[in-house]
Amino acid sequence: MFVDKAKTEAIARELCDLFEVEFGGKPRGRYRISEKFLRHLMGVTRLYPETITSLQRAVFERGFVLIDMDSFFVIIGAKTLATYRRVGPALVDYEADGGGKNTNNDNESDE
Repeated sequence: MFVDKAKTEAIARELCDLFEVEFGGKPRGRYRISEKFLRHLMGVTRLYPETITSLQRAVFERGFVLIDMDSFFVIIGAKTLATYRRVGPALVDYEADGGGKNTNNDNESDE
């Protein structure tokens, strides 16, 4: 089922407004929403890639990022992502040559 632009914009506004609402023990900030509940909000039984992309664009226009995590979605401020560390070619080349010898595993959390 096609979700029209007005509905997509309304849902995007609602998702972004939730960023400022106190819940889950925090006064504001990033959160996750289940695919099932997002389908409910959108009034559809399936979320097609085109629908998700439209919603991601509408959310991004408001300064947030909607990330598809397969079974749920995450809403995070775009400014937060802009402050993440950057990887450059020199670091990638250094690690590829075995120079990094980093003992950290992928299961570390750095949020």
